Amino acid sequence: MSERLADERIQRFLASREVAVLATVDPDGAPAATPMWFVFDDATLGLVTQGDTAKVRHLRRDPRCCLVAETGTRGTIKGVSVRGRAVFVTEPGARQALVERLLARYDPDLARLWGGRAMPADRLLFQIVPAHVRSWGLGS
Repeated sequence: MSERLADERIQRFLASREVAVLATVDPDGAPAATPMWFVFDDATLGLVTQGDTAKVRHLRRDPRCCLVAETGTRGTIKGVSVRGRAVFVTEPGARQALVERLLARYDPDLARLWGGRAMPADRLLFQIVPAHVRSWGLGS
């Protein structure tokens, strides 16, 4: 049974994680995994990346993806997995809103990486629209 991204336990857990692993599908069907910064709300996950990366090529060819955030040690592992489809964000207002959320969450590191608060022209934004959400170890 799929859970919901809006679940309070899942929201709290994601808020406690700074990095999650994004898995995409490479051309021969193999998984390709990359650690990513991310933001989230009740309905989607938002991510930013350089436009010339393998993950962008993968997502343009096949938008299926999975993002996993996890923590713990033997016996106390907690995590969330979100499978879905990537949608590139192109509308200016939606892009700006997502950039502001990313800058707020990763302040001051993202602005330092970008050399200011403006997203560099070579970056792309995308959202993962969940099809299946699963958690483990978060309690009830």
